[in-house]
Parts: sequence; structure tokens; C-alpha cells
Amino acid sequence: MKNPVIVDAIRSPMARAKPDGALAQLHPVDLLSQVLEQLVARNKIDPGQVDDVICGCVSQAGEQAGTPGRLAWLAAGLPAHVPSTTIDRKCGSSQQAVHFAAQAIMAGTQDIVIACGVESMSRVPMGSSRMGQNTTGPRFDARFAPGLVGQGVSADLVAAKWGLSRTELDAYAARSHQRAHAAQSGGGFAREIVGIDTPAGRATADETIRPGTTVEKLAGLKAVFQSEELSARFPQIQWATTAGNASQMTDGASAMLIMSEERALQLGLTPRARFVAFDVVGDDPLYMLTAPIPATQRVLAKAGMKLDDIQHYEINEAFASVPMAWQKELKADGERLNPRGGAIALGHPLGASGIRLMTTMLHTLEDSGQRYGLQSMCEAGGMANATIIERL
Repeated sequence: MKNPVIVDAIRSPMARAKPDGALAQLHPVDLLSQVLEQLVARNKIDPGQVDDVICGCVSQAGEQAGTPGRLAWLAAGLPAHVPSTTIDRKCGSSQQAVHFAAQAIMAGTQDIVIACGVESMSRVPMGSSRMGQNTTGPRFDARFAPGLVGQGVSADLVAAKWGLSRTELDAYAARSHQRAHAAQSGGGFAREIVGIDTPAGRATADETIRPGTTVEKLAGLKAVFQSEELSARFPQIQWATTAGNASQMTDGASAMLIMSEERALQLGLTPRARFVAFDVVGDDPLYMLTAPIPATQRVLAKAGMKLDDIQHYEINEAFASVPMAWQKELKADGERLNPRGGAIALGHPLGASGIRLMTTMLHTLEDSGQRYGLQSMCEAGGMANATIIERL
């Protein structure tokens, strides 16, 4: 079995998904094409030797409906014989792309694969691909009567189940901004971000971080998902989820160069990390956001490791209650959890987030000299991917 390694991992700046956001004037294909172009150029590889481009993208509608990885590869002027496919495992789409890329190399069917992800949430709003459609059907609805709820309500259910107060959620959110700001100010993101040319100029830094965020300021925000009907159905909910302690809607792209170790060494490239274990699991679709807990337990079991063996935990901050419940349930060290902030501060461009997190995790491991990192992401429908990597 071949050993897949990470040779490089990069991302665009994270930009607010608003009309005046730094990447809003850029077509998602052009955004991703610049990331792919720079990944190939900086590693000096022959792009014709790439076996596949596996792209995570959630809202495959409108400008993102046309196999964006394939179109971005061609838009970058790269060889037409290299194919691409698109993955939708919701928020974990590009993390799943990494899994598929590594697994293809392990199976011996491919040697060089680029995993990537893109989401332009300013141009293709979340939910565009299902707008006005019944995506569940009568049999599903009958099984889960009286019905599932949106992710925001699930976030409040999680907060209630693990006894997380509004103040605790806001404190976590403020800390995410503080950690991201510290990383940005100290140059911690400099190696992982590549500049993106837009009609308005060149974007080179994350614009989502708000260093002035405090618990007191967040306390003034209203709970987003509260209603009389839902309060009657779920009397345990305290309605603590706000726009301030949830992930930001963001535009962004990311990409990772994955090779067999043998091929990397043949090309004179230095492997930066190896994959220790993978997992993907489903959990209760009503609570929806809890699957990182069993995914973490399973991936650790596969690796023959304990959580304390891991120096860096990257748990996606879809909502503050997600990593907080994960931490509480697994008794994890909060200092190791998202040490450079997460999606509350950096944003969550759905299809790109999996590789964005892994890119940050890899660079943090390198900067700190640490060895192991574990990543997990909650996904719509009650799923989660989990990955353990080892810095080389």
C-alpha cells in the first residue's frame, strides 16, 4: 500500500459574503483557479502528471453548478486531460475530498491528486441548490415526525443538552476572534494564504476577524432562531445562538497537493505530513451537529491513540456550541482547541472549509514543532468527518 503525504496546502484570504466583500466581485471559478494555479507553480510540478482534481462545493447551483474544479483547472490554463469531480458532504466537502484523494493513493490507483474546495456565498447563497424544493420526501418525513429543525435550532439544542450558557458561548466566540487576531498580527497565517487578484485589487489578508469583539458586545445581539412554536416543542432551549457566536458566511477557496511519498521524493519535494487515520460517521439528525464526538472517538480508535496524544484539535466552529460540547464531552484541553481561532472569526466558506482548517492545522503544527493534529467537522444531516495527520 502506498503512503499518501501532504506536500502543500494553501488557501485564499477569507472574505465577508457581502456585496462589498473582498472577493464578492470574483466569479467562484476564477477564485479557485488562482489558488490552483499558485499551488502548481509554487511546487514546480508538471500539471500534466496530476491524476485528478477533487473539489468540495456545497451550493452546486448558479455560478457553481458546472463542476467548479474542472472549470477552475481549465481557467488556470492547465492541461485539459486532467479530470475533476465535485464532492458534496456539506460542511465537510473538502475534508472528504482530502480523504478520497489520500485513499486513491493508498489504493495505488493514483499518484498525484489535488484536493480543493470553493464557496462564494456572496454570489451563490447558501441553500441555492434546493431553493423551493422538498428535499426529504414522505418516507423521511414520516420517520422523523414531527420534523427536523434547522442547524441554528440544533445548535441551541446542543447548548441545552451540554449545559452551555449564553455567556459561555459568547466568551468562546470572543476568544475565537482574539486568537485569530493574535495569529494574524504575528504572521501566523502568512505562509498559508495566497493573494487573489480581483477587479477591486489584490486580496491578501482575512477580512473577517474582529479584534474588538468582547463578551459585552456579543451580549447585545438577539437570539436568531427563537419562535413560540419551537419554544413550545423544545422547552429546554434557552435560545442562546446569535450571529455573533456562529460562523460567518464567507467567500473562499483552498487546495492541497497530495502525493504518494515515493512520487514526492522522486520529484524532489518534501512531504510535510502524513495521514494517520480517517473516519466519517453519522449521528442523530435532530441534533445534527454532534457527530464530531463519535467521529473523534472512532478515528482515535482506528489510530490506536488517545486524545491526549494529539497536540492540536481543529473542530469547526459552525456554532460555538459545537466545539464546546465536543470539548466538554471528551474532556479536551481548551488550549489545544482551535488555537488560531476558527470559523466564528475566520468564516465558513462551506465547500472550502475542510481544507482551510487542515491548512491552518498543518502550518500551526509546523510553527509550534508539534507532531499530531486531529480535525473534525459537523455536517448537515448529522454527519462528521475526522482526520488525524502527523507532521513530518
